Amino acid sequence: MAKLLVVDDEPINLDIIADCLGDQHRLVFARDGQEAWETINARPDYFDGVILDRIMPRLDGIEVLRRLKADPRFRDVPVIMQSGADSSEQVAEGLAAGAWYYLAKPYSSKALKSIVVAALDDRRSRRELARLGSEMRGVFALTQQASYAFRRLDEVALLSAVLAQMCPNATAVSMGLSELMLNAVEHGNLGLDYHDKSRLIETGTWQEEIERRLADPAQAERYATVDFQREPGRLRFTIRDQGKGFAWQDYLDMGPARAFDSHGRGIAMARQLAFSSLEYQGCGNQVTVTVELVDEMSPP
Repeated sequence: MAKLLVVDDEPINLDIIADCLGDQHRLVFARDGQEAWETINARPDYFDGVILDRIMPRLDGIEVLRRLKADPRFRDVPVIMQSGADSSEQVAEGLAAGAWYYLAKPYSSKALKSIVVAALDDRRSRRELARLGSEMRGVFALTQQASYAFRRLDEVALLSAVLAQMCPNATAVSMGLSELMLNAVEHGNLGLDYHDKSRLIETGTWQEEIERRLADPAQAERYATVDFQREPGRLRFTIRDQGKGFAWQDYLDMGPARAFDSHGRGIAMARQLAFSSLEYQGCGNQVTVTVELVDEMSPP
């Protein structure tokens, strides 16, 4: 059973979440942000995830979230923020502060269950891949340049986690590389547009459709690539796909039109949180990002 810290100042909301998740997960409750911070600090290795209300007395959810993401002990713990404060600006602030997902109240129990499962699975996968990448860090220290080809989602997960181990903020860079590489596979090589993905996620058939398209013989030799280059004071990654490109200019910021969609924020989050620079070239089937190697930054 996963162990979740559930934080809300309204008892009825705690009861609703308990009814929804109590059979599948071990829940610990806090009634405001200060109690939540004290609880997780007292047991820093205990919790697998946090469900966090935004507006609370003493210490609000945004401040708790910022503290969690600034603390190396909790940086990889997924935080699902749930709130009635659901303007596009508030959603963008929560995501920028490091929320794994922003769930606007009221929401269905089905939505909460599926988001929690996805967040916990993502953490487990990233931890295992980070462990693998950490073991290879000595090899990466000797690497000046390299090129990798990928076409499947599991290859994206592996490469993004392993390559990020060369960077000061490995967790953020892993997320950023993963978002850009997923975009290269889904929208670039496989030709899924934004509305296709929205429909497939809504019907629960996104993974099935990805596998169906990958099995098409026409896709057999259709790879995306990520090139790595070590430069003085920074690392450069260039991701290319074989698609027609897309209107990348629309996705560099967290626009209000997509604030409550199930996807569409990855490029903006990568640009804001993971990289020193992010630049698309041409029609959008090539993107270059850099990561500064600054001595005073904390190691991953």
